[in-house]
Amino acid sequence: MATPLSDTPLSPSSPLRKVAVVGLGTMGTGIAEVLAKAGREVIGIDVGEEQAARALAVLEAATAHAVRRGRLTDEERAGMLARVRTATDLTAAADADLVIEVAPESYEIKQQILAELDGIVRPGTILATGTNALSVTRLAAGSARPERVLGLHFFNPAPAMKLVEVVSSVLTAPQAVAAVTALAIELGKEPVAVGDRPGFVADGLLFGYLNQAAAMYEAKYASREDIDAAMRLGCGLPMGPLALLDLIGVDTARTVLEAMYAESRDRLHAPAPILGQLSEAGLTGRKAGRGFYTYAAPGSATVVPDALTPAAGDSRAGGRPVRSVGVAGSGTMASGIAEVFAKAGYDVVLAARSEEKAQAAKARIGKSLARSVDKGRLTAEAAAETLGRIVPAGSYDAFAEVDLAVEAVAEDLDVKRQLFAALDKVCKPGAVLATTTSSLPVVACARATSRPQDVIGMHFFNPAPAMKLVEVVRTVLTADDVHATVREVCGRIRKHAVDCGDRAGFIVNALLFPYLNNAVKMVQEHYASLDDIDAAMKLGGGYPMGPFELLDVVGLDVSLAIEKVLHREFREPGLAPAPLLEHLVAAGCLGRKTGRGFREYARR
Repeated sequence: MATPLSDTPLSPSSPLRKVAVVGLGTMGTGIAEVLAKAGREVIGIDVGEEQAARALAVLEAATAHAVRRGRLTDEERAGMLARVRTATDLTAAADADLVIEVAPESYEIKQQILAELDGIVRPGTILATGTNALSVTRLAAGSARPERVLGLHFFNPAPAMKLVEVVSSVLTAPQAVAAVTALAIELGKEPVAVGDRPGFVADGLLFGYLNQAAAMYEAKYASREDIDAAMRLGCGLPMGPLALLDLIGVDTARTVLEAMYAESRDRLHAPAPILGQLSEAGLTGRKAGRGFYTYAAPGSATVVPDALTPAAGDSRAGGRPVRSVGVAGSGTMASGIAEVFAKAGYDVVLAARSEEKAQAAKARIGKSLARSVDKGRLTAEAAAETLGRIVPAGSYDAFAEVDLAVEAVAEDLDVKRQLFAALDKVCKPGAVLATTTSSLPVVACARATSRPQDVIGMHFFNPAPAMKLVEVVRTVLTADDVHATVREVCGRIRKHAVDCGDRAGFIVNALLFPYLNNAVKMVQEHYASLDDIDAAMKLGGGYPMGPFELLDVVGLDVSLAIEKVLHREFREPGLAPAPLLEHLVAAGCLGRKTGRGFREYARR
């Protein structure tokens, strides 16, 4: 509960018309632009005249660009610029209705600013901190009027990103929250009300994921390019995690994670050592010109080759010839994979446990191809040729002459091991045997054969015809030419291959599912609602789906199984499946496929 208000009205009866923004870096300047566009009078304050002048220049350039794009008229631009003035002293905020500080993430700096503002602004002025890592409660406690202090967390770039997190502490007055929430709506933003804990909703979920990606790279499990490509192509994210760390700032990420770890003591939030090493070396990302990647200049988005790491030649062995492919399975994934290979010109044997199942799988492919024809993506002739390359079979004996056998059966290790034992007997010497498992050990499938050197993982993503990513998973026994073969095949079927080792989750699931699990924990702890968390990640992180939308699509039972595998392999307490997820699965609420998961769905 908020503390009782004093006799002086806290929030003005009229809308917050005059707003001071303290700190005119990228974020502060962006917030000033948003406020001016919405008709607010803005006072931009920074300690140096040079920074204040630079902020005005950025604002002028941004509004001129908006005019050229037809988003603003010349008159609207002139009005915006007239509503903005800059200053180098906090006394300029004396008559502001709201002050938003966007100073560096330091308790000392922010508390000093808030303390000085206490003696400058009117009693009814609201003070908002733009922190994304520090405790709003601790900052408010140092103020003479803590009930008027709250958090107002915009996302970068502020003019484009719709999300604003409105953060209240136990000290914040409801009137202050209501006034700032109303302002956010008038600014065209989507406000989400959250409580005070490091990272709030969006960053609380995002930075744990970024930290795990940094640790994955530091362990040399996968290259930075493959990690980033995997998350972009496998999850539809706008940026890969390491590129995003460079954009946010490696030092900023380290600060946020340290704050999160101080509260949670979850080792998944303990900053990966590489973040500290890069920060101490001044390699803080784009702003420094070098972080995980090297950039053309400080502030540039153009990645250039690393000066100290010249590109190496491709030393991979040559691959084995592949003319025909066997696909084992009759489900959606097997059908999709068979379609992908047939479209690329391969002769495909689609084998299932019965002739009827194999025929049904081919019929499903025919319907998929027909939809592509209807949408103009494929000609009728090409669709017919593709379908003609697929031969259904009711026995795996039909794989006797295939060069590559890909299994896409149930995600059950015993089932897969039995199948690989059968393939070992049926397939000719030299045939490559691949598993599409997303979470099981590839080497366990390999050991079920007498030729483990020929076994590799090819993890396609669903739906296989649309998704561009394939995780190529080498075991410690996989031969070099088998790896080269699968890389070459991925190129021919127009998929982006990323290399990774044989450990639970590979790249995508190892980074994705802890994030989903943490979202479930937020709801379980009543920190935020399903809708607010989904909105926060879509609007603040640019994710195509919120975590609960995605969980219901994937299936809660599938998600729980993957979480259990990750927890069993890495033994991290933070990876233990959220009890709420376990309870829903036990109740048969598995997501869209059952009509109820985290949400309810209309049954078809």
